[in-house]
Amino acid sequence: MMLTKKAQRLRRARQTRIRITKQDIARLSVNRTNLHIYATLVSADGTTVLASASTVESEVRASLGASGKGATTAAATAIGTRIAEKAKAAGVERVAFDRAGFAYHGRVKALAEAARSAGLQF
Repeated sequence: MMLTKKAQRLRRARQTRIRITKQDIARLSVNRTNLHIYATLVSADGTTVLASASTVESEVRASLGASGKGATTAAATAIGTRIAEKAKAAGVERVAFDRAGFAYHGRVKALAEAARSAGLQF
């Protein structure tokens, strides 16, 4: 049976989350859509959202300029920096990066590198 593109991505994401759960460390989960990118910091036990950032937030949209487009690597870089600042405020220094089955490329990579340069350890 052929899996759809989304089903393949979710299958990859499930495998990654199983490995991350065994590490017992906070998880930085990334989701991207055609219009926006979202980053969520989930506690080690997977029950609590410690922090989140996305291009949907009004402050972020204002900083992105007149267009307010969230589907760019510049927007992803802004979200990576923002989630790192929020993580530090929540007392989290080390995280496991969960790319949710997306390729480590483009916006996902830009977000990860921005979070690293802002002080988050993967």
